[in-house]
Amino acid sequence: MSDWVLDIKAELNNRRNAQSQEEQRRKKRSIYKLPPLILPPSISDDKKKPYQPQAVSFGPYHHGELHLKPVEDHKHRVFLNFLDRPGVCLRTIFNSMLEVAQDLQDSYYPLDPKWENGIEEFVKLMIVDGCFMLEIMRVMTNQPGHNYSDDDPIFSHHGKVCVMPLFKRDMLLLENQLPMLVLFKLMEENDMGGMETLKKLILNFFNRENHGLDMGNCLHILDLYGKTFLYYEPQKDSRESKDILTSRSATELKAAGIRFEKSKSESLNDISFKHGVLSLPKFIVDDITESTFLNLIAFERCHVGAGHDVISFISFMDVIVNQDRDISLLSSHGIILNFAGTDEAAADLFNVMSKDLMIDSSSHLNMVLYDIDFYCSKPWHKWRAMLFHTYFRSPWAIISVVAAIILFVLTTVSTVFIVMGK
Repeated sequence: MSDWVLDIKAELNNRRNAQSQEEQRRKKRSIYKLPPLILPPSISDDKKKPYQPQAVSFGPYHHGELHLKPVEDHKHRVFLNFLDRPGVCLRTIFNSMLEVAQDLQDSYYPLDPKWENGIEEFVKLMIVDGCFMLEIMRVMTNQPGHNYSDDDPIFSHHGKVCVMPLFKRDMLLLENQLPMLVLFKLMEENDMGGMETLKKLILNFFNRENHGLDMGNCLHILDLYGKTFLYYEPQKDSRESKDILTSRSATELKAAGIRFEKSKSESLNDISFKHGVLSLPKFIVDDITESTFLNLIAFERCHVGAGHDVISFISFMDVIVNQDRDISLLSSHGIILNFAGTDEAAADLFNVMSKDLMIDSSSHLNMVLYDIDFYCSKPWHKWRAMLFHTYFRSPWAIISVVAAIILFVLTTVSTVFIVMGK
């Protein structure tokens, strides 16, 4: 056998082993530095802003950045306060975290060699940032066991009003996550509860406690938060997915005879179309909507097991929201709650978030759009809508139409009697 054949076989074996190792590491990934596909280096700072922390860093990706350094002193202060409580042992915490350090490192992709090779420094970072994150959530949800003063710059009423909104935003960025295992270990080693207690704490902090059902394994806070929008399971549609020939905005759908109503739940999956009625979930548009949903979308694009529900929802909304009048129409039905400014700004937000996205072909939303398209293709629905909007839009219009009909009938009867009398 030639040397070339032997070399190729050896290379093939090495490649198989490397692939196997890569697959194992890939399964552990959950926190990603945004790739150029999502965040090209050439884009402006304004477009990068929704993905980057403004007040506090968690984890290795933004640690040490100049504009985030003021909070590092507070992290150390809070960490010492955490350790000063009865029963808390730093050595126990450190050894426990060191045991799972490799899994924690594998959660980040990519991870700078500085953190990959310096395992002790990496573990210190996980512990300090994890303690700070836990303290933020515990104190702000009035959990017992803390002793911060009333004039504390973070853990006071002043901090709750001025600082916490910034922290909440930064805690929902994909590049700013800590593995859920870090928070779980810290709670477990300090007898603060298990995973379910941790999930309840997170949901309470983000005011999503009424949306937290059995969400299974959650990789980090962003993952858990995203699942609170997707608790409704739509009915499976056995029909084969079909191409949509046209797309219409909300105002165009209304002109075609389609009515809108608010869904029974607020799950992004709770969208249906039946008997000319399009049901949509209530959706709040505020100052952090863009940042939060762009990061949820980025997580779905980077993480194979995250699904595509948020992507499909935003893509669907982009179909029916083109202009400010579409936002105005949906707002009048309680579907869009716009706290972000003008209707035009809210419409632009959906257009920005949906850039380069498409509805998953397996999503039930494809069939919803197909049913809408089929409904709009029937001219009778449009004629009925025009009749209703023209003649029955107000009580006075209805009275006028009824009076006209009565007058027409009386005139006709009178004419008939006159003719018959001759």
